[in-house]
Amino acid sequence: MTASEDRAETAPDERRDLREARELEAHLRWLDSFTPAALGILALASGIYTYLGVTQLLDGSDALSVLAALAYSIAVSVGIFVFWSYLMRLLPAMRSGQSVLGLLVAGALGCMAIVAMSSWLNAAALAGSAAVEQHLARTVQDYQSSLERAHENAVLAQGLGRDVARARQLFEDLGAQEQAGNLSGTAGRGAVFRLLTQKSAELAALEDQIAAQEAPIAAAFEEGNAILGRMRSLLVEQGSVQARSVTFSEESVRLAGVITSLRQLSVAPLVERAAQDLSASVVLPELDGRTEDIRAGQQSTLGQILGALDARAQSLEAAAAEVLALPEPVETTYTPISAADAVIRYAGNFAPSWAGAIAIDLLPAVLVFVLAVTQAAIRRGRDGSGLEASMTIGDLRAAMRALEDIETSRGRANRAAEPPAEAPEPAPAAEEAPAGPDREEDAPPRFVPVAAGPRAE
Repeated sequence: MTASEDRAETAPDERRDLREARELEAHLRWLDSFTPAALGILALASGIYTYLGVTQLLDGSDALSVLAALAYSIAVSVGIFVFWSYLMRLLPAMRSGQSVLGLLVAGALGCMAIVAMSSWLNAAALAGSAAVEQHLARTVQDYQSSLERAHENAVLAQGLGRDVARARQLFEDLGAQEQAGNLSGTAGRGAVFRLLTQKSAELAALEDQIAAQEAPIAAAFEEGNAILGRMRSLLVEQGSVQARSVTFSEESVRLAGVITSLRQLSVAPLVERAAQDLSASVVLPELDGRTEDIRAGQQSTLGQILGALDARAQSLEAAAAEVLALPEPVETTYTPISAADAVIRYAGNFAPSWAGAIAIDLLPAVLVFVLAVTQAAIRRGRDGSGLEASMTIGDLRAAMRALEDIETSRGRANRAAEPPAEAPEPAPAAEEAPAGPDREEDAPPRFVPVAAGPRAE
């Protein structure tokens, strides 16, 4: 296949690519007519939301705070507009890979700067109040868990009263047996009976203390639930969330006091100390048997009672230790939080708001990539075509007018460069010949034109 045949086959493809490039250029000219306006509107919208976010961070509503928020939002709007205008003009025009990579790196840094100075404030303006309410709701859940844990520990500690009651009943029964003479072999209220009565009285006093805690525990738990109810109502009330946060903080302080009271009402430490003293604080009575055999029987019975006392004390101490080993309620303290900090802490719960806040700032990046792809397609369509392929009718007319001006100027220059022509000398007047026959014969014949007419027959 010859070169001329190859050119003939590729010519239709080149013309098609050229037509596509011209169509794309026409579309870009139409899009350029409103793209700056659209970019300005996006930058203005981002600036407005940035202003709303900044006002939530600045303390006070005086003129200086308003001016500072306004200046910051204007700076953000101008920065976004200028940044994307630069990229829209420069990145599509780059041809080398190194230049494109450099601008992409600069664009990535610019995007991170925009997110840092604007997007999170936009998210605070979009979802700041909801994020603060989410913080309040999470705090209510934490307080409820702490209240329930403290109440559960206190109720479980109250269960130790049954162990104490069983120990008291054991010693009372042993005392009754001793009084009947079925324990040491001697009926009456001797030394063994007095020891058993002493320990049963100590356990009865402990049992009364445990029972006395039931009413305060129930009252504290009821008060805590009432406070939680008021705190929950603050979450759904109308009005500024900042004003509701102040009341919420006051209620949280009261609830923290209730939880502390519940922790102090637990009788587990009291039972543990009583179990340790149960065997350690034994005062052995003097043996009062009349005979040596009776005193020997009392001594033997006291030893058995002391063993049983140690075993019961260890049992109570172990039960109290199990209650004390239960997880303590988590120390919960309400910390007021700003809207901007709230949207960052609970960002996972407000993903749509974050997406919108970032999109309003980074949406022009899509336009930049579209322009870059389109310009690359235009360049591919015009590769291999001469200058005349890109000329329009207007360009051709302008070129023709320029050519005429050049020719006119050149002609004027040539005429100005030629020397002026000399005037021709007048021809000498012919001398009149004397009239005579001889002179007329010598003169050359004269031809007189005759008008054309019909030929005579």
